[in-house]
Amino acid sequence: MSFVCIVDDDASVRSGVGNLLKSAGYTTVTFSSGEEFLASPVIDDALCVLLDVRMQGMQGLEVQRQLNAEHRRIPLVFMSAHGDDDIVQRAMQHGAVSFLRKPFEEEVLLDSLELATGRRNGTD
Repeated sequence: MSFVCIVDDDASVRSGVGNLLKSAGYTTVTFSSGEEFLASPVIDDALCVLLDVRMQGMQGLEVQRQLNAEHRRIPLVFMSAHGDDDIVQRAMQHGAVSFLRKPFEEEVLLDSLELATGRRNGTD
């Protein structure tokens, strides 16, 4: 089974995004930190990762750097209320599929997820 992993230190974001994706047919797993996600066995079954830029502990760009160093080619969609142009550029240069500025519309999230996974409306 493949999962969409939601990595955000804000519980309300994890819950809201998780509920939206479940209603669109995706199976989700949530993590409150980059460290928790990187240590999880679920990482091997990640279809895509929705990743916050600024979190307690390891930041989103650091998680991306670690995944790249381990040659894990998991599609990343960044989410942030703090997405200045430099951060967006660095995320995209290092392989992010897209960068969503919070707050974002549900359709924008679903479109980005579709782009990242090649799936339409949560189905293969």
